[in-house]
Amino acid sequence: MVRQTGPGVAVMTVVLLFGSVGCGDQGPGDGKGGDRPGATATPSAGPSGPSSSPEASPSGDDAKPVAGDVLPGMVSAAVARTRLAALTVGKPGTMAGYSRDKFTHWAEQGNKCDTRETVLKRDGANVSQDSECRAVSGDWKSLYDGVSVTEAAKLDIDHMVPLAEGWRSGAAGWDAAKRKAFANDLTRPQLLAVSASSNRSKGDQSPDQWQPTDRSSWCQYGRAWTTVKSHYGLTVTEAERATLTTMIDTCAP
Repeated sequence: MVRQTGPGVAVMTVVLLFGSVGCGDQGPGDGKGGDRPGATATPSAGPSGPSSSPEASPSGDDAKPVAGDVLPGMVSAAVARTRLAALTVGKPGTMAGYSRDKFTHWAEQGNKCDTRETVLKRDGANVSQDSECRAVSGDWKSLYDGVSVTEAAKLDIDHMVPLAEGWRSGAAGWDAAKRKAFANDLTRPQLLAVSASSNRSKGDQSPDQWQPTDRSSWCQYGRAWTTVKSHYGLTVTEAERATLTTMIDTCAP
């Protein structure tokens, strides 16, 4: 993270959440994936950086939020099922050559704000920031465990699809610009503010290995994970797809 002042669906205007691991980083604001203490952000042209990903912006379906969603760029359960079925199934790749430093984050977003602080502002209610854009107070509810948080330092920014998981499922072959876009994506449901404990419990694990303890979040989690992997053309394993199907099936008819 650019700053180490670390800082989910009840009391806020929007709420939540985003940190990936596959890396084992720990500390306020990231833990096993999101932002790492001492990391330096690199200026960016925008949230998604240069457009080297499959789509330049969400499709029409992405732009229609489902009631209760707290993440951007979400699709309906029906669309998520279609996209999940279309994902390429493969075996997990290796971690050979992986480094979190190959996924530039957090990127600058203007007005002294980086991606981390932007997500904290977006996902919280009554968020106050200082002159350096750091969140000094607010109310957040962590999507993964339903915990209410009032101190930004107790929040991590989670990467829905962890950076290491991205690497194992296709990002190893990307260029630096696309990895930066993936790590700082504010358009799709890739980043969210969650309790540090839930983020670090998740680490870099895929849905078949880890699921949010708050089952009421499974519908959003399954659709969000599928949306991100579909947009970036990442692969899934058979076990991962089966668990995502179970999660999406928890969505109300």
